[in-house]
Amino acid sequence: MLGQKHKTKADIINICKEKNVRFIRLQFTDIFGSVKNVAISMTQLEKALDNKCMFDGSSIEGFARIEESDMYLYPDLDTFQIYPWNDDNAVIARLICDVYDTSGKPFVGDPRYILRKALAYAANMGLTFNVGPECEFFLFETDKNGEPTTKTIDQGGYFELGPVDKGEIARRDICMHLEEMGFELEAAHHECAPGQHEIDFKYSEALEAADNIVTFKLAVKTIADKHNLHATFMPKPLLKCAGSGMHINMSLFREGQNIFYDENDKNGLSSIAYNFIAGIMDHIKGITAITNPLVNSYKRLVPGYEAPVYIAWSAKNRSPLVRVPASRGNSTRIELRSPDSCANPYLALALCLMAGIDGIERNLVPPKSVDGNIYKLSHDEIFAMGIESIPSSLNSALKEMKKDNLICKTLGEHIFRKYLSYKEQEWSDYRNVVSEWETRHYLKRY
Repeated sequence: MLGQKHKTKADIINICKEKNVRFIRLQFTDIFGSVKNVAISMTQLEKALDNKCMFDGSSIEGFARIEESDMYLYPDLDTFQIYPWNDDNAVIARLICDVYDTSGKPFVGDPRYILRKALAYAANMGLTFNVGPECEFFLFETDKNGEPTTKTIDQGGYFELGPVDKGEIARRDICMHLEEMGFELEAAHHECAPGQHEIDFKYSEALEAADNIVTFKLAVKTIADKHNLHATFMPKPLLKCAGSGMHINMSLFREGQNIFYDENDKNGLSSIAYNFIAGIMDHIKGITAITNPLVNSYKRLVPGYEAPVYIAWSAKNRSPLVRVPASRGNSTRIELRSPDSCANPYLALALCLMAGIDGIERNLVPPKSVDGNIYKLSHDEIFAMGIESIPSSLNSALKEMKKDNLICKTLGEHIFRKYLSYKEQEWSDYRNVVSEWETRHYLKRY
Protein backbone atom coordinates (compact mmCIF):
# COMPACT_ATOMS: atom_id res chain seq x y z
CA MET A 1 0.00 0.00 0.00
CA LEU A 2 2.76 2.45 0.85
CA GLY A 3 4.23 3.00 -2.58
CA GLN A 4 5.78 0.85 -5.30
CA LYS A 5 6.35 -2.75 -4.37
CA HIS A 6 9.58 -4.70 -4.68
CA LYS A 7 12.00 -1.81 -4.69
CA THR A 8 15.65 -2.55 -5.39
CA LYS A 9 18.72 -1.05 -3.77
CA ALA A 10 19.32 0.95 -6.94
CA ASP A 11 15.73 2.27 -6.85
CA ILE A 12 16.19 3.58 -3.31
CA ILE A 13 19.58 5.15 -3.97
CA ASN A 14 18.26 6.88 -7.09
CA ILE A 15 15.14 8.20 -5.32
CA CYS A 16 17.25 9.55 -2.46
CA LYS A 17 19.51 11.38 -4.89
CA GLU A 18 16.57 12.78 -6.89
CA LYS A 19 14.74 13.99 -3.78
CA ASN A 20 17.88 15.23 -2.06
CA VAL A 21 17.31 13.02 0.98
CA ARG A 22 19.67 13.99 3.81
CA PHE A 23 18.92 11.37 6.44
CA ILE A 24 17.40 7.88 6.53
CA ARG A 25 15.82 6.46 9.66
CA LEU A 26 16.40 2.72 10.05
CA GLN A 27 13.29 1.92 12.07
CA PHE A 28 12.35 -1.06 14.23
CA THR A 29 10.20 -1.69 17.32
CA ASP A 30 10.94 -3.09 20.75
CA ILE A 31 8.82 -5.84 22.29
CA PHE A 32 6.41 -3.27 23.74
CA GLY A 33 5.74 -1.66 20.35
CA SER A 34 7.79 1.51 20.89
CA VAL A 35 9.37 2.72 17.68
CA LYS A 36 13.18 2.92 17.69
CA ASN A 37 15.52 4.05 14.96
CA VAL A 38 19.12 4.52 13.94
CA ALA A 39 19.49 7.63 11.77
CA ILE A 40 22.12 7.53 9.04
CA SER A 41 23.28 10.00 6.41
CA MET A 42 23.33 9.35 2.69
CA THR A 43 27.00 8.36 2.90
CA GLN A 44 25.96 5.28 4.90
CA LEU A 45 22.98 4.28 2.77
CA GLU A 46 24.70 1.60 0.67
CA LYS A 47 26.15 0.06 3.82
CA ALA A 48 22.66 -0.06 5.34
CA LEU A 49 21.16 -1.59 2.21
CA ASP A 50 23.84 -4.30 2.39
CA ASN A 51 22.58 -5.19 5.92
CA LYS A 52 25.79 -3.99 7.57
CA CYS A 53 24.40 -1.39 10.00
CA MET A 54 24.86 -2.48 13.60
CA PHE A 55 23.37 -1.22 16.86
CA ASP A 56 23.57 -2.00 20.58
CA GLY A 57 20.68 -4.33 21.41
CA SER A 58 21.38 -4.15 25.15
CA SER A 59 20.21 -0.53 25.08
CA ILE A 60 16.70 -1.59 23.98
CA GLU A 61 14.32 -2.77 26.69
CA GLY A 62 13.70 -6.51 26.40
CA PHE A 63 16.21 -7.12 23.60
CA ALA A 64 19.56 -8.55 24.71
CA ARG A 65 22.12 -8.72 27.50
CA ILE A 66 25.24 -6.58 27.24
CA GLU A 67 27.45 -9.61 26.50
CA GLU A 68 25.40 -10.46 23.40
CA SER A 69 24.32 -7.00 22.40
CA ASP A 70 25.51 -6.60 18.80
CA MET A 71 22.53 -6.57 16.42
CA TYR A 72 22.17 -5.90 12.70
CA LEU A 73 19.38 -4.04 10.93
CA TYR A 74 18.14 -5.61 7.69
CA PRO A 75 16.02 -3.00 5.86
CA ASP A 76 12.82 -4.18 4.19
CA LEU A 77 13.28 -2.38 0.88
CA ASP A 78 9.55 -2.26 0.16
CA THR A 79 8.99 -0.08 3.25
CA PHE A 80 11.11 2.79 1.93
CA GLN A 81 9.20 6.03 2.33
CA ILE A 82 10.02 9.74 2.33
CA TYR A 83 8.27 11.56 5.16
CA PRO A 84 5.95 14.16 3.59
CA TRP A 85 5.99 16.50 6.60
CA ASN A 86 9.60 17.62 6.38
CA ASP A 87 9.67 21.41 6.32
CA ASP A 88 13.19 22.35 7.44
CA ASN A 89 15.01 21.65 4.16
CA ALA A 90 16.27 18.34 5.56
CA VAL A 91 14.42 15.66 3.62
CA ILE A 92 14.12 12.50 5.72
CA ALA A 93 13.23 8.98 4.60
CA ARG A 94 12.69 5.76 6.51
CA LEU A 95 13.15 2.02 6.10
CA ILE A 96 11.48 -0.45 8.44
CA CYS A 97 13.99 -3.12 9.41
CA ASP A 98 14.12 -6.68 10.62
CA VAL A 99 16.62 -7.36 13.40
CA TYR A 100 19.28 -10.06 13.03
CA ASP A 101 21.96 -11.39 15.36
CA THR A 102 25.65 -11.70 14.56
CA SER A 103 25.20 -15.27 13.27
CA GLY A 104 22.99 -13.96 10.47
CA LYS A 105 19.80 -15.38 11.96
CA PRO A 106 16.60 -13.43 12.74
CA PHE A 107 16.69 -12.17 16.32
CA VAL A 108 14.15 -14.07 18.42
CA GLY A 109 13.25 -10.87 20.28
CA ASP A 110 12.23 -8.97 17.13
CA PRO A 111 8.42 -8.58 17.08
CA ARG A 112 8.39 -8.32 13.28
CA TYR A 113 10.05 -11.74 13.12
CA ILE A 114 7.34 -13.19 15.37
CA LEU A 115 4.64 -12.03 12.97
CA ARG A 116 6.64 -13.29 9.98
CA LYS A 117 6.78 -16.75 11.59
CA ALA A 118 3.02 -16.80 12.17
CA LEU A 119 2.37 -15.72 8.58
CA ALA A 120 4.73 -18.41 7.28
CA TYR A 121 2.76 -21.01 9.26
CA ALA A 122 -0.45 -19.78 7.64
CA ALA A 123 1.20 -19.71 4.22
CA ASN A 124 2.11 -23.40 4.59
CA MET A 125 -1.65 -23.99 4.90
CA GLY A 126 -2.20 -21.96 1.74
CA LEU A 127 -3.62 -19.03 3.74
CA THR A 128 -3.14 -15.28 3.55
CA PHE A 129 -4.07 -13.22 6.62
CA ASN A 130 -5.57 -9.78 5.89
CA VAL A 131 -6.11 -7.12 8.54
CA GLY A 132 -7.92 -3.79 8.66
CA PRO A 133 -7.41 -1.76 11.87
CA GLU A 134 -9.66 1.00 13.23
CA CYS A 135 -7.51 3.34 15.31
CA GLU A 136 -8.99 5.90 17.71
CA PHE A 137 -7.10 8.72 19.40
CA PHE A 138 -7.58 11.96 21.33
CA LEU A 139 -6.39 15.45 20.43
CA PHE A 140 -5.58 17.60 23.46
CA GLU A 141 -4.36 21.14 23.89
CA THR A 142 -0.81 21.78 25.03
CA ASP A 143 0.29 24.27 27.69
CA LYS A 144 2.56 27.27 27.22
CA ASN A 145 5.60 24.99 27.53
CA GLY A 146 4.30 22.64 24.87
CA GLU A 147 3.47 19.91 27.39
CA PRO A 148 0.25 17.91 26.90
CA THR A 149 -2.84 18.64 28.95
CA THR A 150 -6.12 16.76 29.14
CA LYS A 151 -8.05 19.79 27.96
CA THR A 152 -9.97 18.83 24.83
CA ILE A 153 -10.20 21.13 21.83
CA ASP A 154 -13.92 20.51 21.34
CA GLN A 155 -17.05 19.14 22.98
CA GLY A 156 -18.19 17.24 19.91
CA GLY A 157 -19.73 13.78 19.63
CA TYR A 158 -20.09 11.21 16.87
CA PHE A 159 -19.56 12.60 13.33
CA GLU A 160 -19.54 16.27 14.37
CA LEU A 161 -18.61 18.92 11.81
CA GLY A 162 -16.81 22.21 12.38
CA PRO A 163 -17.11 24.60 14.06
CA VAL A 164 -18.13 22.14 16.80
CA ASP A 165 -15.33 19.79 15.75
CA LYS A 166 -12.31 22.08 16.13
CA GLY A 167 -10.02 19.13 15.53
CA GLU A 168 -11.33 18.78 12.01
CA ILE A 169 -8.52 20.89 10.54
CA ALA A 170 -5.81 18.83 12.21
CA ARG A 171 -7.56 15.57 11.30
CA ARG A 172 -7.86 16.68 7.67
CA ASP A 173 -4.14 17.55 7.60
CA ILE A 174 -3.31 14.12 9.06
CA CYS A 175 -5.39 12.46 6.34
CA MET A 176 -3.70 14.45 3.56
CA HIS A 177 -0.23 13.45 4.78
CA LEU A 178 -1.24 9.82 5.15
CA GLU A 179 -2.54 9.78 1.58
CA GLU A 180 0.77 11.25 0.41
CA MET A 181 2.40 8.22 2.03
CA GLY A 182 0.16 5.86 0.08
CA PHE A 183 -2.54 5.10 2.64
CA GLU A 184 -5.97 4.42 1.18
CA LEU A 185 -8.26 6.00 3.76
CA GLU A 186 -11.78 4.63 4.11
CA ALA A 187 -13.20 6.88 6.83
CA ALA A 188 -12.20 9.75 9.11
CA HIS A 189 -14.54 11.22 11.70
CA HIS A 190 -15.06 12.58 15.19
CA GLU A 191 -15.70 9.83 17.73
CA CYS A 192 -18.16 9.87 20.64
CA ALA A 193 -15.96 11.50 23.31
CA PRO A 194 -14.85 15.16 23.30
CA GLY A 195 -11.59 15.51 21.38
CA GLN A 196 -11.72 11.90 20.16
CA HIS A 197 -11.14 10.92 16.53
CA GLU A 198 -10.94 7.87 14.31
CA ILE A 199 -9.24 7.32 10.96
CA ASP A 200 -9.69 3.98 9.19
CA PHE A 201 -7.48 2.77 6.35
CA LYS A 202 -7.89 -0.09 3.92
CA TYR A 203 -7.01 -3.62 4.95
CA SER A 204 -3.80 -5.24 3.79
CA GLU A 205 -1.74 -8.36 4.38
CA ALA A 206 -0.92 -8.56 8.09
CA LEU A 207 2.78 -7.63 8.04
CA GLU A 208 2.03 -4.55 5.98
CA ALA A 209 -0.93 -3.78 8.24
CA ALA A 210 1.31 -3.87 11.32
CA ASP A 211 3.85 -1.60 9.59
CA ASN A 212 1.00 0.72 8.66
CA ILE A 213 -0.24 0.94 12.25
CA VAL A 214 3.22 1.98 13.43
CA THR A 215 3.48 4.53 10.61
CA PHE A 216 -0.04 5.82 11.27
CA LYS A 217 0.66 6.52 14.94
CA LEU A 218 3.87 8.37 14.10
CA ALA A 219 2.08 10.48 11.46
CA VAL A 220 -0.83 11.35 13.78
CA LYS A 221 1.48 12.47 16.58
CA THR A 222 3.79 14.41 14.27
CA ILE A 223 1.05 16.33 12.44
CA ALA A 224 -0.87 17.03 15.65
CA ASP A 225 2.28 18.56 17.10
CA LYS A 226 2.55 20.90 14.11
CA HIS A 227 -0.95 22.14 15.05
CA ASN A 228 0.21 22.72 18.65
CA LEU A 229 -1.89 19.77 19.76
CA HIS A 230 -1.00 16.53 21.50
CA ALA A 231 -2.29 13.29 20.01
CA THR A 232 -2.52 10.36 22.37
CA PHE A 233 -3.46 6.72 21.88
CA MET A 234 -3.73 6.24 25.65
CA PRO A 235 -6.76 3.96 26.06
CA LYS A 236 -8.60 5.95 28.76
CA PRO A 237 -7.33 9.50 29.27
CA LEU A 238 -10.64 11.02 30.45
CA LEU A 239 -12.96 10.13 33.30
CA LYS A 240 -16.57 9.34 32.40
CA CYS A 241 -15.84 9.23 28.65
CA ALA A 242 -15.38 6.33 26.26
CA GLY A 243 -11.80 5.26 25.73
CA SER A 244 -9.86 4.70 22.53
CA GLY A 245 -9.60 1.26 20.98
CA MET A 246 -8.08 -0.37 17.93
CA HIS A 247 -10.66 -2.77 16.52
CA ILE A 248 -8.97 -5.43 14.39
CA ASN A 249 -10.84 -6.69 11.30
CA MET A 250 -9.48 -10.04 10.12
CA SER A 251 -10.02 -12.35 7.16
CA LEU A 252 -8.34 -15.41 5.65
CA PHE A 253 -7.88 -15.83 1.90
CA ARG A 254 -6.89 -18.87 -0.15
CA GLU A 255 -6.09 -18.45 -3.85
CA GLY A 256 -7.70 -15.02 -3.89
CA GLN A 257 -10.95 -16.12 -2.27
CA ASN A 258 -12.18 -15.20 1.20
CA ILE A 259 -12.63 -18.53 2.99
CA PHE A 260 -14.69 -16.98 5.80
CA TYR A 261 -17.66 -16.67 3.42
CA ASP A 262 -20.32 -19.31 2.79
CA GLU A 263 -23.46 -18.15 0.98
CA ASN A 264 -25.38 -21.21 2.22
CA ASP A 265 -24.92 -20.44 5.91
CA LYS A 266 -27.59 -18.40 7.73
CA ASN A 267 -24.91 -15.91 8.80
CA GLY A 268 -22.99 -16.16 5.54
CA LEU A 269 -20.05 -17.71 7.40
CA SER A 270 -18.00 -20.80 6.60
CA SER A 271 -17.13 -23.52 9.08
CA ILE A 272 -13.57 -22.15 9.04
CA ALA A 273 -14.87 -18.72 10.08
CA TYR A 274 -16.69 -20.30 13.03
CA ASN A 275 -13.53 -22.23 13.95
CA PHE A 276 -11.51 -19.01 13.80
CA ILE A 277 -13.99 -17.17 16.04
CA ALA A 278 -13.90 -20.05 18.53
CA GLY A 279 -10.11 -20.03 18.57
CA ILE A 280 -9.99 -16.30 19.31
CA MET A 281 -12.55 -16.71 22.09
CA ASP A 282 -10.69 -19.70 23.55
CA HIS A 283 -7.41 -17.79 23.87
CA ILE A 284 -8.60 -14.21 24.38
CA LYS A 285 -8.01 -14.11 28.14
CA GLY A 286 -4.27 -14.64 27.74
CA ILE A 287 -4.02 -12.64 24.52
CA THR A 288 -5.49 -9.64 26.35
CA ALA A 289 -2.16 -9.06 28.12
CA ILE A 290 -0.72 -8.27 24.67
CA THR A 291 -3.68 -6.53 23.01
CA ASN A 292 -4.31 -4.39 26.10
CA PRO A 293 -0.84 -3.89 27.55
CA LEU A 294 -1.22 -1.04 30.03
CA VAL A 295 -2.68 -0.62 33.50
CA ASN A 296 -4.79 2.09 31.90
CA SER A 297 -6.08 -0.28 29.20
CA TYR A 298 -8.43 -1.91 31.69
CA LYS A 299 -10.07 1.38 32.62
CA ARG A 300 -11.46 1.39 29.09
CA LEU A 301 -12.67 -2.22 29.34
CA VAL A 302 -15.54 -1.52 31.76
CA PRO A 303 -19.32 -1.70 31.28
CA GLY A 304 -21.10 1.39 30.04
CA TYR A 305 -18.51 2.86 27.66
CA GLU A 306 -18.98 0.81 24.47
CA ALA A 307 -15.86 -1.33 24.97
CA PRO A 308 -16.37 -5.11 25.17
CA VAL A 309 -16.26 -6.82 28.54
CA TYR A 310 -17.83 -10.23 27.90
CA ILE A 311 -16.47 -13.08 25.79
CA ALA A 312 -19.27 -13.43 23.27
CA TRP A 313 -19.80 -13.03 19.53
CA SER A 314 -22.52 -11.88 17.17
CA ALA A 315 -23.30 -11.24 13.52
CA LYS A 316 -26.18 -8.97 14.56
CA ASN A 317 -24.91 -6.24 16.89
CA ARG A 318 -21.82 -4.36 18.05
CA SER A 319 -21.80 -5.10 21.77
CA PRO A 320 -19.90 -8.46 22.01
CA LEU A 321 -16.16 -9.01 21.99
CA VAL A 322 -16.21 -10.50 18.48
CA ARG A 323 -18.44 -8.94 15.86
CA VAL A 324 -19.07 -10.05 12.28
CA PRO A 325 -19.77 -6.92 10.18
CA ALA A 326 -22.58 -7.09 7.62
CA SER A 327 -20.46 -7.22 4.44
CA ARG A 328 -20.17 -10.63 2.77
CA GLY A 329 -18.39 -12.17 -0.18
CA ASN A 330 -14.72 -11.22 -0.25
CA SER A 331 -15.46 -8.54 2.37
CA THR A 332 -16.47 -11.09 5.01
CA ARG A 333 -14.45 -10.45 8.13
CA ILE A 334 -14.26 -10.94 11.88
CA GLU A 335 -13.82 -7.89 14.09
CA LEU A 336 -12.10 -8.19 17.46
CA ARG A 337 -13.18 -5.13 19.46
CA SER A 338 -11.09 -5.32 22.63
CA PRO A 339 -7.55 -4.28 21.54
CA ASP A 340 -6.19 -0.77 21.92
CA SER A 341 -3.50 1.03 19.94
CA CYS A 342 -0.91 0.72 22.71
CA ALA A 343 -0.51 -2.93 21.75
CA ASN A 344 2.54 -4.00 19.80
CA PRO A 345 0.78 -4.65 16.45
CA TYR A 346 3.23 -7.33 15.34
CA LEU A 347 2.69 -9.43 18.45
CA ALA A 348 -1.06 -8.77 18.61
CA LEU A 349 -1.66 -9.85 15.01
CA ALA A 350 0.58 -12.90 15.36
CA LEU A 351 -1.43 -14.06 18.37
CA CYS A 352 -4.80 -13.40 16.75
CA LEU A 353 -3.76 -15.41 13.70
CA MET A 354 -2.37 -18.35 15.64
CA ALA A 355 -5.38 -18.42 17.99
CA GLY A 356 -7.69 -18.52 14.98
CA ILE A 357 -5.63 -21.24 13.31
CA ASP A 358 -5.68 -23.22 16.54
CA GLY A 359 -9.47 -23.05 16.37
CA ILE A 360 -9.35 -24.36 12.80
CA GLU A 361 -6.92 -27.19 13.58
CA ARG A 362 -8.91 -28.30 16.64
CA ASN A 363 -12.23 -27.78 14.85
CA LEU A 364 -13.51 -25.61 17.71
CA VAL A 365 -17.10 -24.38 17.61
CA PRO A 366 -18.10 -21.08 19.19
CA PRO A 367 -20.99 -20.89 21.66
CA LYS A 368 -24.38 -19.61 20.56
CA SER A 369 -24.21 -16.01 19.35
CA VAL A 370 -25.50 -13.24 21.60
CA ASP A 371 -27.62 -11.16 19.24
CA GLY A 372 -29.25 -8.86 21.78
CA ASN A 373 -27.51 -5.95 23.48
CA ILE A 374 -25.21 -7.73 25.92
CA TYR A 375 -24.78 -4.51 27.93
CA LYS A 376 -28.45 -4.71 28.93
CA LEU A 377 -28.28 -8.27 30.28
CA SER A 378 -28.25 -8.71 34.05
CA HIS A 379 -25.43 -10.51 35.84
CA ASP A 380 -27.80 -13.42 36.48
CA GLU A 381 -28.66 -13.64 32.76
CA ILE A 382 -24.99 -13.53 31.79
CA PHE A 383 -24.15 -16.24 34.33
CA ALA A 384 -27.04 -18.43 33.14
CA MET A 385 -25.79 -18.15 29.55
CA GLY A 386 -22.29 -19.25 30.60
CA ILE A 387 -20.70 -16.04 29.32
CA GLU A 388 -17.27 -15.28 30.78
CA SER A 389 -15.50 -11.93 31.07
CA ILE A 390 -12.16 -10.81 29.72
CA PRO A 391 -9.56 -9.94 32.40
CA SER A 392 -10.42 -6.84 34.40
CA SER A 393 -6.84 -5.78 35.18
CA LEU A 394 -3.34 -6.08 33.77
CA ASN A 395 -2.47 -8.38 36.66
CA SER A 396 -5.35 -10.74 35.81
CA ALA A 397 -4.39 -10.72 32.14
CA LEU A 398 -0.77 -11.59 32.92
CA LYS A 399 -1.91 -14.55 35.01
CA GLU A 400 -4.03 -15.77 32.09
CA MET A 401 -1.12 -15.24 29.70
CA LYS A 402 1.06 -17.55 31.83
CA LYS A 403 -1.54 -20.34 31.54
CA ASP A 404 -1.77 -20.29 27.73
CA ASN A 405 0.85 -22.43 26.00
CA LEU A 406 -0.12 -21.11 22.58
CA ILE A 407 1.00 -17.62 23.60
CA CYS A 408 4.43 -18.80 24.73
CA LYS A 409 4.80 -20.92 21.59
CA THR A 410 3.85 -18.03 19.32
CA LEU A 411 5.93 -15.33 21.01
CA GLY A 412 8.87 -17.58 21.77
CA GLU A 413 10.49 -18.04 25.16
CA HIS A 414 12.56 -14.84 24.91
CA ILE A 415 9.73 -12.38 24.34
CA PHE A 416 7.31 -14.31 26.54
CA ARG A 417 9.60 -14.10 29.58
CA LYS A 418 10.85 -10.57 28.98
CA TYR A 419 7.34 -9.23 28.43
CA LEU A 420 5.94 -10.91 31.53
CA SER A 421 8.80 -9.71 33.71
CA TYR A 422 8.51 -6.11 32.58
CA LYS A 423 4.71 -5.97 32.84
CA GLU A 424 4.66 -7.63 36.26
CA GLN A 425 7.02 -4.91 37.46
CA GLU A 426 4.74 -2.30 35.88
CA TRP A 427 1.79 -3.74 37.81
CA SER A 428 3.85 -3.78 41.03
CA ASP A 429 4.79 -0.12 40.53
CA TYR A 430 1.13 0.77 39.99
CA ARG A 431 0.02 -1.09 43.13
CA ASN A 432 2.46 0.96 45.21
CA VAL A 433 0.99 4.30 44.11
CA VAL A 434 -1.52 5.99 46.41
CA SER A 435 -3.94 7.79 44.10
CA GLU A 436 -5.67 11.13 44.58
CA TRP A 437 -8.99 9.23 44.53
CA GLU A 438 -7.93 7.21 47.58
CA THR A 439 -6.85 10.20 49.63
CA ARG A 440 -10.01 12.11 48.68
CA HIS A 441 -12.28 9.23 49.72
CA TYR A 442 -10.46 7.80 52.73
CA LEU A 443 -8.19 10.37 54.39
CA LYS A 444 -10.86 12.22 56.36
CA ARG A 445 -13.31 9.34 56.71
CA TYR A 446 -10.86 6.96 58.37
